[in-house]
Amino acid sequence: MNPDLSLLQPYPFEKLAALKRSVTIADGITPIDISIGEPKHAVPSLVRDAMAEQLTRGIALYPTTRGQESLRRAIADWLTTRFQLTPGSVDPARNVLSANGTREALFSVAMAVIDRTAADPVVLTPNPFYQIYEGASLISGARIVPVPATAENGFVPDYAALPAELLDKTQLLYLCSPSNPTGAVHDLENLKQLIRLADRHDFVLCSDECYSEIWYDRPPAGLLEACRALGREDFKRCLVFHSLSKRSNMPGARTGFIAGDGEILDAFFRLRTYTGCATPPFIQEAAVTAWGDEQHVADNRALYGAKLDDAVEILSPVLTVRRPDAGFYLWLEVPGGGEAFARRLYQEQGVTTLPGGYLGRPSADGSNPGDPYIRIALVSERERNREAMHRIALCAR
Repeated sequence: MNPDLSLLQPYPFEKLAALKRSVTIADGITPIDISIGEPKHAVPSLVRDAMAEQLTRGIALYPTTRGQESLRRAIADWLTTRFQLTPGSVDPARNVLSANGTREALFSVAMAVIDRTAADPVVLTPNPFYQIYEGASLISGARIVPVPATAENGFVPDYAALPAELLDKTQLLYLCSPSNPTGAVHDLENLKQLIRLADRHDFVLCSDECYSEIWYDRPPAGLLEACRALGREDFKRCLVFHSLSKRSNMPGARTGFIAGDGEILDAFFRLRTYTGCATPPFIQEAAVTAWGDEQHVADNRALYGAKLDDAVEILSPVLTVRRPDAGFYLWLEVPGGGEAFARRLYQEQGVTTLPGGYLGRPSADGSNPGDPYIRIALVSERERNREAMHRIALCAR
């Protein structure tokens, strides 16, 4: 067996299942699970119709690894409009690859980027983080260095403050903006600084932007937008990852894309021809429709905004609530720490949340920056979400 498999920690939801097995819900309580970021809003009818129309024809065809030309063009058009890129700078043939959601792409990209023959290859991640970054790094032979994202730094890690010798060993930096789990956003200036840092120390930036379309005050900046601001229209060292799972409520379709540096994508494409990660044609057709429509995205955003307002209204009298910049998670500091509170909340109120420490790792001082928090996913329908917030408030009193 691959010895690197032993380095992988249990997935957060494995830890959560073990926690729940250790307690029993109080009698008469109906469970509510708000631990998983699985959208519950309806899939847009126009997307369902597009998929159904293509199902008979598309199921009989092998999909292409790069993604069909119409999908890559729809993605290039969407990127250009959404992030105000120079028309024509995103070449559908060179700068875009279809993906089966962002998860598999974020994992496998490390296998293409990391040179395991180098002395002590390093991957930087935020801390807390989406655990795929860690698994990808370890399986690719790299050492992961989680960089704290705390209230003190606005939940945006200060990568520039790291020692130069560590940055010189860095081959890949995963950033997540909007962040899972904190909801923090890297602004345009910060993204530009990261590009300059990558240039100086010669590493690749992989920006997980799959929550970019769930925002409340203003649309978050993106890494390719920062490239354009710097006049970097070759997108050198920069890759972005987007998905329809959150934007269009399509997590079961497993469809997204990678875009950016064409040279890196050429190498990544060679790997993907072996992995078999190609999206079925009927899903690609549905994706073309989804990327071309913004009304359902605005409607979706409004639903999340209403649920966020409800959560803040209900929880603020008993807890300090920080509104996320974007995304559909609440990163909520709770009395007694995240794990103890999540256990008691489940036992007394039947509400499942994710302890923040399960998404983090110990820092240099031994503390886990996720420990004080729970992560709440605002994905349920509005009344059920309100009920969950009331139960959390009762538990916190």
